[in-house]
Amino acid sequence: MTGNTVAAQRNASCSASRAARELGLKRSEFDLAVHLGRIRTVPDEGGGGRRVARAEIERLLGVSGPPDELRESVRAVGTVEGAALMGVPAPRFTRLARSGLLVPVKFYLNRYRAVVWLYLADELRQFAADENHARLLTGRAPAPMRAQLAAGLDLRPRNWRGRHLGFLLRQAGDPWQRAGALAAFLDPTHLAEIVEDPYERSHLNRFRPGPPAHGAPGSPAAHLVEKITTADDPDEIDWLRSDLARTLDEARVHQPAPRPATPAHPSHPPRPTRAPETPGRPQRSPRGLLSRLCRRGS
Repeated sequence: MTGNTVAAQRNASCSASRAARELGLKRSEFDLAVHLGRIRTVPDEGGGGRRVARAEIERLLGVSGPPDELRESVRAVGTVEGAALMGVPAPRFTRLARSGLLVPVKFYLNRYRAVVWLYLADELRQFAADENHARLLTGRAPAPMRAQLAAGLDLRPRNWRGRHLGFLLRQAGDPWQRAGALAAFLDPTHLAEIVEDPYERSHLNRFRPGPPAHGAPGSPAAHLVEKITTADDPDEIDWLRSDLARTLDEARVHQPAPRPATPAHPSHPPRPTRAPETPGRPQRSPRGLLSRLCRRGS
């Protein structure tokens, strides 16, 4: 791509921080809107981060109207505020979320390294307004749900992973990037079993997004986030492995992983090296030694 083309692309778009200001959003609200597909972004052909086309900003301001409406559509709330929105006690809200009926949109670790799950306020209101959910909000939970919760069921991490994978796949531009998105949720052991070739594995890791940043690498917080972002349910692992294997086949056809160049064979064989001389003793010439032996025998 020529420099003029790159310049034209940048003039027709703006950075994420500039787009957030023009849309009246905090950066965290903007990032969540992108995550949810509410704001479309384009890759920066100049090598920077993703950008937002001017036409997209105009579309959002035209469709959503005042920025407050877009901001409200991405408002994320925790358990206490979410329970109040739905008109249920916080413990019931947590049970619904652990059962997989309420899907978190993001999470963070508080100062005690406890996981705080956040949910879209719009989705919680829609759930509460659905007449089919009335019994779940007021009555006794179904027996199977009670049994699963008593056994320790908690689908919040898995549901978050599924949602985050959808975001990564929407951002992926080719099969290698899609494979990297799938690989992001598998532990190294599963990854090595699927991608046996070390050159392919190294190439794939270039497109494998890291987990959300929480704490220094190797810290307890980082280990906790890694646990949340790594698939642990057998069926979840199975379909991730299957999808990754299929996507890798597409990636190999699209563009094989680079490999080191094979060294060219020399046109002449290397000259034999001379044996090192013994220290303190001069080397005798083989031709002179042969002449002396011949004279002795004559």
